[in-house]
Amino acid sequence: MAYWLVKSEPETWSWDAHAKAGDDAWTGVRNHQAKAHEKAMKTGDKVFYYHSGDQKAVVGISTVTREAYPDPTDASGMFVAVNLKADKPLKQPVTLDDVKADKRLANMALIKFSRLSVQPVTAEEWKLVCKMGGM
Repeated sequence: MAYWLVKSEPETWSWDAHAKAGDDAWTGVRNHQAKAHEKAMKTGDKVFYYHSGDQKAVVGISTVTREAYPDPTDASGMFVAVNLKADKPLKQPVTLDDVKADKRLANMALIKFSRLSVQPVTAEEWKLVCKMGGM
């Protein structure tokens, strides 16, 4: 199993909207590196759901339920979507400042590639962020 992080502005598609939708398509990614990460996602992989914008925090955990397929919102046919199912919210959000404050997370993609909307997360980073979030 691999681990990932996806970002969404809560005003656009919040954790609550995602959780209410249940199993939904993760569409709208228009970055080639993020697309490569989506293509690497496998059914059953775990995903941190991150609120960007003002909140800047990991707020929940989802699971990949459908691997990459053509993004129905992309007229060019160049990009892909995956499906994610909301599992559970973190007991407490883990902010970007929390992540930056922990030296063990200094190499996390969230810090190094801050604008990337789909990112890999190592197993060690996953464990640490889950612990920080009360899981």
